[in-house]
Amino acid sequence: MDSKIVFFFERHLDALPIYEALERRIFSEIENATVKVQKSQISFYNRHLFACVSFANVRKKPDRPKDFIVLTLGLDHRLESARIDVATEPYPNRWTHHILLSRAAEIDDELMGWIKEASAFSAGKR
Repeated sequence: MDSKIVFFFERHLDALPIYEALERRIFSEIENATVKVQKSQISFYNRHLFACVSFANVRKKPDRPKDFIVLTLGLDHRLESARIDVATEPYPNRWTHHILLSRAAEIDDELMGWIKEASAFSAGKR
C-alpha cells in the first residue's frame, strides 16, 4: 500500500479497508487506471479524472456511519438510485454523483457498472 494513501487515511483508518476493496476492483476491471493522492481526495484517472474518494459530508452527521468514504463520479446523465446521496449538474449534461460507502460489500457489480460508465465517459472527453 502506498504510504500517501495510508497518510490520507491517518484519521480514518477504519475506512481504509473500504477504499482498498474499491481500489482493487477499479484496478482489476478498468484498463489503464491510475491513482493520484491529494490532500482532500484520492483521484482515479484514465485520460481524465473519472472517480474520486473523499470524506465529503454528503449526509448530516446523525445520518452518517462512523466509518465511510464518499465516491464521486461524473456522468453525462443523472443516475436514479437510492444509493446516490447527492447528484448535481454543474454543466449541461455533466452530472456529478456522490455515493457514501460504509462497507466493502457495497462495492458490488451495480457500483462497478457506474464506475466503468464514468471511466468511459471521461475517456471520451476532448
